[in-house]
Amino acid sequence: MSVDAVLIAGPTASGKSAVALALAERLQGTVVNADSMQVYAELRLLTARPSVADEARAPHRLYGHVPAHDHYSVGRYSTDAAKILKTTSTPIFTGGTGLYFGALIDGLSPVPPVSPDTRTRVRARFDALGAEAFFAEFTACDPESAAALHASDTQRVLRAAEVWDETGVSLKRWQQTAGEPVLKAERIARFVIAPPRALLLKRIEARARVMLEQGALEEVRALGEIDRKLPAARALGVAALQEHLAGKIPPEAVEERLILETRQYAKRQMTWFRGRMADWIWIENSDIGNIISTIMPYLS
Repeated sequence: MSVDAVLIAGPTASGKSAVALALAERLQGTVVNADSMQVYAELRLLTARPSVADEARAPHRLYGHVPAHDHYSVGRYSTDAAKILKTTSTPIFTGGTGLYFGALIDGLSPVPPVSPDTRTRVRARFDALGAEAFFAEFTACDPESAAALHASDTQRVLRAAEVWDETGVSLKRWQQTAGEPVLKAERIARFVIAPPRALLLKRIEARARVMLEQGALEEVRALGEIDRKLPAARALGVAALQEHLAGKIPPEAVEERLILETRQYAKRQMTWFRGRMADWIWIENSDIGNIISTIMPYLS
């Protein structure tokens, strides 16, 4: 190949995982996860992780290697991906998390790690004040970061507040400092799989039904109680299924919510891709064979 790594992005249910697997088989390569939810061990169904059968067809890395009760971050992903490169000659990164692709090709800002004590202290303050009052207090301390946030954006507000509390420097300032990309010297081929919208919506509906039929409810039941502030708790379908298990909503409402949330998520993903990946090679075909035929000339 004339490239060292292949990057395949796309919205949920676009078929990118199937494309990556077919490409890995053809190139004797390794499929490497670039999806922030597929890292969690307990959520194979709800995050549409590759099946055991798919994993047997080609090597897969960074899938299901993190407990759902861990606070996995893009920084940890960067470190894990860098380790994978040392043992993989033909990595094919695929997923739908824009920040992960950003870490691969642009690098991360060198934001210092936040200590557990700081995280506990900041989150206790948030719980005591509530979202609106906490955001007002944070804005007074770090107006530069707060200007790009909303009080309702809990995770991002907490993250910015933790960094301020830990370092005394605005997260916005840290983010303006360039980091070192994971794929710093590699030649890269970059693709976005973007099937027609009508087809994508049909796939999202079909996937939601299959997830529920195959046991997504039992998957969430086995997950048990999980801190709502943890990333895994935000996986599509977790909240709805937990509400169903608590007797708050009927089964049909779970399916409706899962489909709606997935549609909304796919829309946000496409907005990100258009804004940040406009210079990638976009493939709007939906047939795997045709997609592979389109990709191969860029790799030779």
